[in-house]
Amino acid sequence: MVIYSVFGWFIADQFRLVYDDRVPWDAYFSFDNYSIVTTGGGWERHPFSNYFFDLIREAALWLSGGKTDATFRIVLSLFSATAISFTMLQFYKYFRNIIKLPLSVNLFLLLFFSLFTTPILLSFTPETYTFSFFLLVLFNYFAALKLSQEKRIGLLPLTGFGILIGGLTITNLVKVYIPVLFEKNLFGKWKNIGKAILNAIISAGIFIFLYLWRLDFRIQLIIEQTSTQYEKFSKPKVTPLWDMMTSWFWGGSMLFPNFIVRDYKSKTGFQYKGLFMDVYSSWVSYLFIAIITVLIIWGFVANYKNKLVQVLGLSLLCDVIIHCVLKFGLHTSYIYGGHFIFVVPMLLGWLFYSQRGNPKTISALWTVLIILFAYLGFNNIYRLTEFITFANQYYR
Repeated sequence: MVIYSVFGWFIADQFRLVYDDRVPWDAYFSFDNYSIVTTGGGWERHPFSNYFFDLIREAALWLSGGKTDATFRIVLSLFSATAISFTMLQFYKYFRNIIKLPLSVNLFLLLFFSLFTTPILLSFTPETYTFSFFLLVLFNYFAALKLSQEKRIGLLPLTGFGILIGGLTITNLVKVYIPVLFEKNLFGKWKNIGKAILNAIISAGIFIFLYLWRLDFRIQLIIEQTSTQYEKFSKPKVTPLWDMMTSWFWGGSMLFPNFIVRDYKSKTGFQYKGLFMDVYSSWVSYLFIAIITVLIIWGFVANYKNKLVQVLGLSLLCDVIIHCVLKFGLHTSYIYGGHFIFVVPMLLGWLFYSQRGNPKTISALWTVLIILFAYLGFNNIYRLTEFITFANQYYR
């Protein structure tokens, strides 16, 4: 938490990247900090985020004396750093209490994951993804705890997590109901199936009612806006589909690729620079992603009968369908990492678990991951210096 907070403090204090009221969106990597902090973002994708960010914004304004200055930005960044730090705590608890990994493996996976693109960027970014990331990891730990204890997820937590997770990003709502499919004896008795379906209907019904109530039940508006957003964010780009999936959706959430700078102009006429991720230019980066992918598939296959692993697989599948099949936001899919990249360290943890009786395999796994860790650290720290150079040049 100290490292994330210090880094976030530095970025917020020295640069206007975190919040600049002249820059509505896309200052860096397509994050919409200003829009999210002031309005909560588009209601069709983030139904209840406006209430959440109203609280954060008012707290930051109160501490900054009503000014959107460096203090205001620092408070916003500290909220994000705190969220990411507590996310890491949930990982630690998942590794210790669910997978029951040795402390050395637990801490290594935490350190390894802490250098991923997603937690680094979200640690100072006041966006919906930051808090969705925390809530999704928290829910996965909670659900895993319930399933491992052969207990059912009650109506109250199901509804609460549905409102919180789906309220920040509506497409994540379905992930709340995935663990219910793996509750003990669910399909053994009609009574259990009926109760699970009833809980899901009530929970989803409450969410839908609140969603419609916020919009004065203008269903046609929801359909039109959703259709417009899909058309806007799913147009094919010149970049090959496989490279967008590799460099941006999957790889961009772990390993920084090259950066490119673009010119932008706001509706008020303010000209500014935006930083974006390019595709990978080195075969080593593609090899890194390929090895991680093989390890993840191995971890899933080795534990395919484990319901907790199946939950992770289905959760990841939701985002694969949204971004890779439907192509929604695929051209900037590196910003969505908070919705799914947590499955990587979790499945790596399950891989260690599955090989616990094979010392030679464990040693080989350690060797591979240490090499990957060294490259990850070197690459991402180097790219961070480029990021800071960009901020220093255009957002001082």
